[in-house]
Amino acid sequence: MPTPAVRRFALVDVDSCFAACERIFHPDLYGRPVVVLSNNDGCVVARSREAKALGIKMGMPWFQIRAFAESRGVVARSSNYELYGSISARIMAILRDFSAHVEVYSIDEAFVGLYGSPREIDETAREMRRRVWRDLGVPVSIGIAPTRTLAKLASHGAKHSPGLGGVASLDCYVPAQVDAILEATEVSELWGVGRRFAKRLAALGIENARQLREADPALIRRRFNVNLQQTALELRGIPCIEIEERDVDRQHQIMYSRSFSTPVSSTTEMHQVMSIYAQKVTRRMRRQNTVAGALWAFASTAWYKEPFSRIFGAVALTPRTDDPVVVLRAATAVLLPQVDSNCAYVRAGICLSDLSLGETATPLPIFAPDPNAGRLGRLIDKVNASVGEGSLGLGLAGLAAPPDWTMKREMLSNRGTTHWSELAVVG
Repeated sequence: MPTPAVRRFALVDVDSCFAACERIFHPDLYGRPVVVLSNNDGCVVARSREAKALGIKMGMPWFQIRAFAESRGVVARSSNYELYGSISARIMAILRDFSAHVEVYSIDEAFVGLYGSPREIDETAREMRRRVWRDLGVPVSIGIAPTRTLAKLASHGAKHSPGLGGVASLDCYVPAQVDAILEATEVSELWGVGRRFAKRLAALGIENARQLREADPALIRRRFNVNLQQTALELRGIPCIEIEERDVDRQHQIMYSRSFSTPVSSTTEMHQVMSIYAQKVTRRMRRQNTVAGALWAFASTAWYKEPFSRIFGAVALTPRTDDPVVVLRAATAVLLPQVDSNCAYVRAGICLSDLSLGETATPLPIFAPDPNAGRLGRLIDKVNASVGEGSLGLGLAGLAAPPDWTMKREMLSNRGTTHWSELAVVG
């Protein structure tokens, strides 16, 4: 008798994502400890398995561990956001070859809906893993289960149990074995629970995932919230958590904010900052076809230095827009008059809110000076996508060389998938 088909969730998780991306064009890094640093090369934000084995923790300041790390052969890289985003998009494209149901959860994780017998699903997952490795050279671990919460738990086992070959399916275990796995899992390790609920759950005698599964769902909702109730139900194999790729109803704002490598004090420099940030933040809106009805811009000095100074301003955008020129004018109008030349600003940002889906035909104001102005942002995006990022910019954002205040990335690797001048060269 044939095995009945089932529906399962496969969580595909990139192993040490940033470090794995760094190794694609630098195979000499395989087997070596690699760390990736935060903005301005500040703290460790990603580590390869070899770096973890040396005891390097997340968030460690690089200047404090640099001597130790270099003595152990650790290779440090600046955050290469362009490369990581590009590789992530390619991974998701490969996953869509195997399923029409792909939910992008983060830059290095996605839930894939699969249908078939448990054996067929396991084989499909292993083929996905082989394909990502063959096409991109990126290792992934895959957890398979009836719900997203259990798939997340299974992926942890796939990543930390070499004997599983990178794929762990809960269908391969009898109920007693699943019970043992849940019993060995602290509630704080569960997706969506964390430490904030762990102590309160412990007060109810719930310390591991099995105990949460067996708890009364109504009690969990009454004492906590519906999200934790859904987690408890998912541990029973009942799918009830929905993950959707960002839509405008859930994403209420878009922000572009960065720290500077050197402080900014003049209005001219702040104008440069706003020029670049206006182009960056509106590009994010156009990618998801949204327009904004409000803007908030800010800048601040270092919080640990006295006197601390923060300037900010907000303004409505009428009509809603994704035009970088309009956003730049609004940001500079509210922020530049507040710039104090005696202050050393180290961070700034633009936040766009009151988002709605972009319209194919936007009503024009009666006295609109240029009905075609809204096309400028898309034109800039098109040119940069064709010729190379940064080839064309808006006003002061079109500088041939980056200004001194831009984020410090002294150990930046080549952006071999997004910049023509940095393509890998085969000798």
